[in-house]
Amino acid sequence: MKATIFPSTCSGTVKIPPSKSMSHRAIIAASLADGKSTISNLAFSEDITTTIEGMKNLGAKITCFDDSIEVEGIKDFKHLKDPTVFCKESGSTLRFFIPIFSLCNQTIAFTGENRLLKRPQKIYEDIFKSQNIPYIQDDEKIEIGGSLKSGNYELDGNVSSQFISGLLFALPLLSEDSTIHIKEPYESRSYVDLTLEILELFGIEATYSDSNTLFIKGGQAYKANDYTVEGDFSQTGFFAVLASISNDLTLTGLNPQSKQGDKQIIDIIKDFGIEVKENADGYSIKKGELTPGKIDLQDCPDLGPILTVLMAYTKGESEIYNAIRLRYKESDRIAAMETELKKCGVEIHSTEGEIKVVGNPPYECNEELSGHKDHRIVMSLAVAATLFKQPVTINEAHFINKSYPTFFEDLASVGIEVNYE
Repeated sequence: MKATIFPSTCSGTVKIPPSKSMSHRAIIAASLADGKSTISNLAFSEDITTTIEGMKNLGAKITCFDDSIEVEGIKDFKHLKDPTVFCKESGSTLRFFIPIFSLCNQTIAFTGENRLLKRPQKIYEDIFKSQNIPYIQDDEKIEIGGSLKSGNYELDGNVSSQFISGLLFALPLLSEDSTIHIKEPYESRSYVDLTLEILELFGIEATYSDSNTLFIKGGQAYKANDYTVEGDFSQTGFFAVLASISNDLTLTGLNPQSKQGDKQIIDIIKDFGIEVKENADGYSIKKGELTPGKIDLQDCPDLGPILTVLMAYTKGESEIYNAIRLRYKESDRIAAMETELKKCGVEIHSTEGEIKVVGNPPYECNEELSGHKDHRIVMSLAVAATLFKQPVTINEAHFINKSYPTFFEDLASVGIEVNYE
């Protein structure tokens, strides 16, 4: 699919879709609980349907409705339907699933598409091999050959918090107690907090014994629970930046007390000079004079692409640092944004883990932009294009379906002229 964005100004209100991070976690927890749970305010993006199908494969009975699911969880790990688990391109699904599915104690292969199996997985490889459990990875699959064991785990904290969360889902179901010690720098701690929040809601106890060590009691059982998913601050970033550079917007469907790390988007745009009013269910954002700044991406890596757009429309030099993990997402997101924004005359430079932009709008672009098969690249470029001097076409735009299938509809609902087919 290609999407053409026409120069246009936004206004009005947009309801932000439910959190993908919280949706993954709630679906998994409900599926591991013996009993019936209802998960409400759910959006069926490709990543979320991939997790649903995977938990069905594990034996959960899941019925989907318009914006909710009913889940009858598994009683044990003896009902795996297929030893090959397709994770599409969802890093969360793959990394959450590997420890959980290991509890089936049999040979299981995890497959995916695009760059999924090229993303870092060595943490699990090292864990499985240290426990003498078969672990094989090649270009087509990751194959494991048995169950993880209770014990003391030590993980690097600067690769991905998804490995920590994956272990947190599985270890409570083993017979003995376990600990997870996270080595500094401990990045994306907020995502681990989201996992701990869901675990608690579904009856699992896992707590910090010190600032970098989690204690997980063995022999626990998940308890069924009804849960309503809050709005997604990762997706909020696109409309928060759009409002900052274009015109006032009100964003609803959000929990201002959320533990999501990407809630940092609100403080970031404030630091850049934007006036934000907090409401009961979201925020009112007023376009303002942007002032340059520096952004630490350590706890909110998914905001990286759209923040390069914010910097492009801020006159002067701004910088993002602690951004190296952007290199290992669905695309190399630093290289992708640098390549595409340079086509539009943006002065942008990067090192391995830093991005510098000297903003000097307005911009014009006389060639088609590439979405790099990455949902966040497509959406970030779409926001940038709203203020270009002429219409701009973005290819591979259908990759928004990975996380936000209604993005272009929501963009149009606040006055942005967009054609896509």
